[in-house]
Amino acid sequence: MLRYPADVIPFAGLEHGSATELRTLSPLLAPEEKIFVTGDRLAQLHDLIQVSDLPGLQLHFTGALNRWQVPPLPGTEMRMLGPEDASAMVSLTDIAFPGFFRERTYQLGSYFGVFRNSDLVAMAGERIALPGMREISAVCTHPEYKGNGFATALIQRLLHFHAEHGLRSFLHVAEQNTRAINLYEHLGFVTTGSIHFRELQRIKR
Repeated sequence: MLRYPADVIPFAGLEHGSATELRTLSPLLAPEEKIFVTGDRLAQLHDLIQVSDLPGLQLHFTGALNRWQVPPLPGTEMRMLGPEDASAMVSLTDIAFPGFFRERTYQLGSYFGVFRNSDLVAMAGERIALPGMREISAVCTHPEYKGNGFATALIQRLLHFHAEHGLRSFLHVAEQNTRAINLYEHLGFVTTGSIHFRELQRIKR
């Protein structure tokens, strides 16, 4: 059983979701701290309670890259993000999925952002790394700038970035986020499985 540092991402990895694993996880959490794990079944533990369950889908890219070139975005700048952008990245992602993106999440991989008038208005990057594969994550656009094709352009940039490094792309999405699912399928992703993100909280005693 392993967990990420709290200022990176609120996730832990459990092999089976057994009581033994949960007993190992519990002391790694601060009182009342929340963390996400995945799995269809979890054992019950007196000092860890499940506070939410987010059904999701896992998708893999199977499309043809030559169909998609990163389009120009007039009046904007797209560039790779760095440590100096960390606070802006947290602020932007808090609008879409509060609490998932932390101060050091950017260290998990490469992130690209779209800027307008020096403001970060859209971003996407990487999270999980597997042999030969890389996850696309944190795809979000400020509500005032939706409909401008920023998310599409960012995903295309990451698809090419992964291909340049000999990597296959995959991602996760909430099951009820049909707008995002439709976009991903349009770009060439196919659903390969379902996944449950279960939020656990350590009880303060």
